[in-house]
Amino acid sequence: MRFLEGHNIVEGFPAVDLQTGANNGDYVSLKQYGHVAVVFASGIGTAGDDPTLTLQQATSVAGGSAKALNFTTMFRKQAATSLAAVGAWTKTTQAAANSYTNATAAEEALIWVVEVDAADLDVVSGFDCLRATVADVGGNAQPGYLFYVLSEPRYAATPADMPSAIVD
Repeated sequence: MRFLEGHNIVEGFPAVDLQTGANNGDYVSLKQYGHVAVVFASGIGTAGDDPTLTLQQATSVAGGSAKALNFTTMFRKQAATSLAAVGAWTKTTQAAANSYTNATAAEEALIWVVEVDAADLDVVSGFDCLRATVADVGGNAQPGYLFYVLSEPRYAATPADMPSAIVD
């Protein structure tokens, strides 16, 4: 199976300056998917301007009834220069919370991944959409971007007819 026959990639927000850009990711729907990996990447910034990644769930891709989506595990790669030499992921476990930050993140290039199953959302109350945001990092320039990799589609598909994740 080819990657795009079982996965869909959706932009959360384009490459922006995290101090001034629109860092609110678009909502994606998990109605047609069983799993999503939220992927955030950032370049090196200034000490103290650490990004904070936050997850929310909603009842629609318009953000209806949005509320916190807690998680306990995330994976990261971070390095003071280039991530090219970082082969392994570091697993980070935290108390259940809807956000994550790291006190050295601004001084390092990074990739953070939070994985969420559709069943992790409050499906009983009709929550089937999620988004990630990254708060304004402070007063100094720092590039960053965010995207979602959706997997476990409800119906097998070719890349051309993969179910949309940006409509209800």
